[in-house]
Amino acid sequence: MSLIKKISNYNKHFWLLISIIALTAITITSCHPSNFKSKSAQIPQLVTSILSDPKTFNYALSSEFPNIFSLTYEGLTIQNPITGDIEPNLAESWETTDDNLGFIFTLRSGLKWSDGQPLTVDDVVFTYNEIYLNEAIPTDARDILRIGESRSLPNVQKIDNRRVKFTTPEPFAPFLGSLGIPILPAHSLKESIKTKDQEGKPIFLSKWGVDTPVDEIVVNGPYKLESYHTSQRVIFQRNPYYWRQRLEGESQPYIERIVWPIVESTDTSLLQFRSGSLDTIGVTPDYFSLLKKQEKQGNFTIYNGGPATGTSFVFFNLNKGKKDGKPLVNPIKSRWFNTVEFRQAVAYAIDRQTMINNTFRGLGQTQDSPITIQSPFYLSPKEGLKTYDYNPEKAKALLKKSGFQYNDQGKLLDAQGNSIRFTLLTNAGNKIREAMGAQIKQDLGQIGMEVDFTPLAWNTYIDKLSNTLDWDASLLGLTGGLEPNSGANVWSPEGGLHMFNQKPQAGQKPIEGWEIAPWEAKIGQLYIQAARELDPAKRKAIYAETQKITQENLPFIYLVNPYSLSAVRNKFTGIQYSALGGAFWNIHEIKIIN
Repeated sequence: MSLIKKISNYNKHFWLLISIIALTAITITSCHPSNFKSKSAQIPQLVTSILSDPKTFNYALSSEFPNIFSLTYEGLTIQNPITGDIEPNLAESWETTDDNLGFIFTLRSGLKWSDGQPLTVDDVVFTYNEIYLNEAIPTDARDILRIGESRSLPNVQKIDNRRVKFTTPEPFAPFLGSLGIPILPAHSLKESIKTKDQEGKPIFLSKWGVDTPVDEIVVNGPYKLESYHTSQRVIFQRNPYYWRQRLEGESQPYIERIVWPIVESTDTSLLQFRSGSLDTIGVTPDYFSLLKKQEKQGNFTIYNGGPATGTSFVFFNLNKGKKDGKPLVNPIKSRWFNTVEFRQAVAYAIDRQTMINNTFRGLGQTQDSPITIQSPFYLSPKEGLKTYDYNPEKAKALLKKSGFQYNDQGKLLDAQGNSIRFTLLTNAGNKIREAMGAQIKQDLGQIGMEVDFTPLAWNTYIDKLSNTLDWDASLLGLTGGLEPNSGANVWSPEGGLHMFNQKPQAGQKPIEGWEIAPWEAKIGQLYIQAARELDPAKRKAIYAETQKITQENLPFIYLVNPYSLSAVRNKFTGIQYSALGGAFWNIHEIKIIN
């Protein structure tokens, strides 16, 4: 499974995604949203930029941001980001069987695809059995549908024209939320599953790439593709067959058109927003003060959803394995990294409050858990979660206790006299992360560690983390949500995002001597146990234990949780901003004031 996981719109898909949204800065392309002003006067539209081109229009094969799917597809259920409740979506209702292993969903009547064809139970059965549960299709969706130690998959069968039954091998508490993944059109895709290429693989694997004419992309969400011009823009138009409508019969969504100019720089997005060309922009800490002063003059509102749902962290390569007889990590460094006191010392040595004050301009808070603070399963420090407040003297004491020593120049050495020096990677162009990395280098220098901070081009960086595995330490982030099981592929030793001790990805060479620490195995087992526990209080207790283990062993050294901030023009009504869903999670209800 690819390292770059997605959570596509949180309400719908519940997956993890490398959190590079709104933080990457590179260069500007030729497209400018002012080109659309004449049409904007005639057609109600929303203009908001994205930072790079979509990689595919095939949901099952997508693993990166940005993508089109939060606007174009829906699933059986959806999570309300305001209440956290799982609500009906394409399904109008569901019921569970007495043994808690069966879920029977009833579809809404009259559902249609964007080409006018009926959306039926047959599409649901096709989507799951032929795509998501089909081992011949390399889709990330299977990860969130695997259940228990056996990693078994649910059984999906048609009952009648409107009802479909899912059966799980054991109780699985997150199952309803997992069914937010999109339903795909059988009439458009079935032949591509059946037809094989010269290598015997389904031609579905090359179906609906970004070079596909947009009128061939069949969707069920509020919007469908109108046009796509590489490195310039993506334009969506209202789906006339979308199922939602007001009680009085008025069709939704109300906004006719959505335009995504592709601008590869957040600085450029800021300029375009300030000029009035964009309707909304994610507000990073370095932009906040400037935009706040212009709020009234620019006729926009900055929404603050409180702590964002994602995480940011430093982590070390704990992999003790070899490829082709060569250690993935220098054995000397591997001994350091796999010493828990070493990792704890690093945690104590990073001045996170200074990071908040300087890099985040005070718009954030310290982070101590892999589970988002909004989740009912979050364990707070008051409830017993271990924290690592800045304490360089305690860091030095931990290092000395575990066999490290200092020379006359104050440089840290291991027991064999080796200087402590390692490379810290992050993605280049991400100004916030680069500032964080620079401070970490300085902070660790105060306890005698020499850090070579090296931002890399994104593709090079991801290749090291996911493929070659030849790296020392890294600074990264993940998005999150209310349901901890959406992070199961991070905490399962077999998971595709278990990046601190990564197992080989599919098709890669085996790793000789790959080891799983007892605490790693314990966390993986607890996640399985929590998923099968249906009592919320008992689930919380299990997840509390996982958080205590992660904070004791520090596979990830958590840093700062910034506030979720967006600026939105005041011409929109119906905004219900939240950190979980952002400003436009309820896009179907939002109107433009003339």
